Amino acid sequence: MAQEKLTLLHDLPPSAKLVYKVLEYESDLTQDQLVTETRLPPRTVRYALNELHSCDLIEEKLYFADARKRLYSIQTDETQ
Repeated sequence: MAQEKLTLLHDLPPSAKLVYKVLEYESDLTQDQLVTETRLPPRTVRYALNELHSCDLIEEKLYFADARKRLYSIQTDETQ
């Protein structure tokens, strides 16, 4: 993990750090799957995703199984 990512993560709330770690281990997950994995309320997961997205730490893709949902994953150096 790059030093700048560590610096950005350090300033985020614990819920965002947890969501980041789950995405780091599990990779592409929907918001519902993140709620299940983290055992956090949906609103908290939504807030964490917004915080991570605003710091460009995660990326959002279309979930082809259900176009109403999005897949979230860690943003890699190639996707920046």
